[in-house]
Amino acid sequence: MIGSEAKKKCQPMNKPYSIKIFLPGGDPDGLRTIEKSNWSGAGIVIPRALISEAKARRELTRTGVYVLVGPPEESGLPRIYVGEGDPIKPRLEQHASKKDFWTSCVAFTSKDDNLNKAHVQFIESRLIDLAGLAKRCLLDNGNAPTLPSLSEADMADAEGFLGEMLLCFPILGLSVFTATTAVQTKAKQLFITSKGIKAQGLETQDGFVVRAGSGAVKTEVPSCHAYLKELRSALVENGVLKADGDIFVFAQDYVFASPSTAAGVVQGRAANGRVDWKTKEGKTLKDLQDAEAKG
Repeated sequence: MIGSEAKKKCQPMNKPYSIKIFLPGGDPDGLRTIEKSNWSGAGIVIPRALISEAKARRELTRTGVYVLVGPPEESGLPRIYVGEGDPIKPRLEQHASKKDFWTSCVAFTSKDDNLNKAHVQFIESRLIDLAGLAKRCLLDNGNAPTLPSLSEADMADAEGFLGEMLLCFPILGLSVFTATTAVQTKAKQLFITSKGIKAQGLETQDGFVVRAGSGAVKTEVPSCHAYLKELRSALVENGVLKADGDIFVFAQDYVFASPSTAAGVVQGRAANGRVDWKTKEGKTLKDLQDAEAKG
């Protein structure tokens, strides 16, 4: 673990930047390379079915960090595995034969070969730590590996590289490394009060955020959808929902893909989030959205 100040440095900043995605085979579902403005890093997205084709890519002959990504499971959360390789290619060949869950790989290396083994071990450990804190995926790794001993300059270089990677991941549809730590203060606060619990949430550009300290029922109704049961179970297992007497309590802010999923987790049943989430004055989220649409 590293200090909170260092963690803040690698969080994505709201500054303009550009990312270039190139399709070597002309297929949007095929190999993709990623470059970011003013950065020496290089990324590649590899569908598992194209591993043989990707072996010839120069990116895999370099030292780097990779993330194996599986489709959302019954809980709705994707499964990921974070690794490093010096070079990457032999590690991916091992995973192709020994790990079944993943369908794509996202790998990052340095175009100027400035990443060494210690750098990528550091970045690997940090990514595992960040994924564990965000709790937005099922992490296939065990415990995060111990951070290697780096000089102050090398640690700064590794943190800088990590920060650039974190800006690229969401563009590739991978938002599992960013926790919900900041919310839009101008957004209307919304509430659900039901069965002895009170939950608070709001809409953000990332999804619907349920605030830390919100309550959730412990027992689902018999007709509760299987995916809601699986998601609630996953949130209990990873510590987002913690038992507090007869209810669960959110231990941290947590973002859901939709207000309905958030409302379903809170109430333990299928829910229409646009109707169930309301302001203190009783206006529903639907009322707010309709009013905004009318201008």
